[in-house]
Amino acid sequence: MRIVVTANLVPFIHGGATHHVAGVVRALEQAGHEVELLRLPFRFSPEKDIVRAMEHATSLDLTRPNGIAVDRVISLQFPGYGIVHPQHVVWVMHQHRAVYELYDERSATPALKELRERVIAFDNDTLGRANRVFANSRRVAERLQQFNGIDAAPLYHPPAQADAFRCEDALPYVFFPSRLESLKRQSLLIDAARLMRSPLKIVLAGDGGQRDALAAQIRRNGVDDRVALLGHITEAEKRAFYARATAVAFPAFDEDYGYITLEAMLSAKPVVTCTDSGGPLEFVRHDETGWIEEPDAEALAARLDWLAEHPREAAEAGRRARHAYRAANVSWRDVVDALTQPV
Repeated sequence: MRIVVTANLVPFIHGGATHHVAGVVRALEQAGHEVELLRLPFRFSPEKDIVRAMEHATSLDLTRPNGIAVDRVISLQFPGYGIVHPQHVVWVMHQHRAVYELYDERSATPALKELRERVIAFDNDTLGRANRVFANSRRVAERLQQFNGIDAAPLYHPPAQADAFRCEDALPYVFFPSRLESLKRQSLLIDAARLMRSPLKIVLAGDGGQRDALAAQIRRNGVDDRVALLGHITEAEKRAFYARATAVAFPAFDEDYGYITLEAMLSAKPVVTCTDSGGPLEFVRHDETGWIEEPDAEALAARLDWLAEHPREAAEAGRRARHAYRAANVSWRDVVDALTQPV
């Protein structure tokens, strides 16, 4: 099958979406399909540029570009699913979150209010015309139903280099690798560190727009000796930190999917997440494969102190987490079968 995969291009911003897009293309190619990746330039602001991006996407007809027949288009990101093709499958990573679950009517500017109306109308129309709609997780599927009345089947996929994760004897730290953004809520852990009684350390890896603010918070809280802000690390270094952690912390707000949960499970490490963390709640079972706490510094501090006092229970939960991942049979083969089935 000749397939065009569409995604966005946001220069110099890399994260889970980057691995997702590369994984889709690689899995389709390994299954024997001929694949081209079409990346549409995207900017998060100003609002008029987002409108222009939607208009550009709907102007593209990929049925026979330059006279070459395309058998299927698979779109992963807004607004690429506006592209025209008679065999169009959409796998929604997430919608334009600023006008959905992150939208606040009280603080919204007139431009954002207008954009919200246009994006919702765009999604209702274009996703409604797709031959089939999948979601990155059950949480993303719930949002599609809540805001747009669109049914989407959750379709899970493994993280990059899933076979390379390993488990080693734990050292007294919890690990949280992620972009440094407000929604990831590294700040919750830094506040928790101020309240902790145990010597358990918190290791934060990654870079992003909140780095200076988080560094200032660490100094302000007087927890320089407890919280390490590593910045960018390599994939090999990340796997090594996973391997030796007592547990993995992932307190993000309303995450779409969350590779961190799966990477921790592959490393036989339990995950500490929050009741409003979204995607991780589809994998973490409280007091079995990890712990689900209120998004509160006191609650997280108490759990982290408990982990420091109960390393054997933490290791047992990690082993159960790895077994649960294997039992879930998350595979690229199932993803390819779903995306290429007849429509």
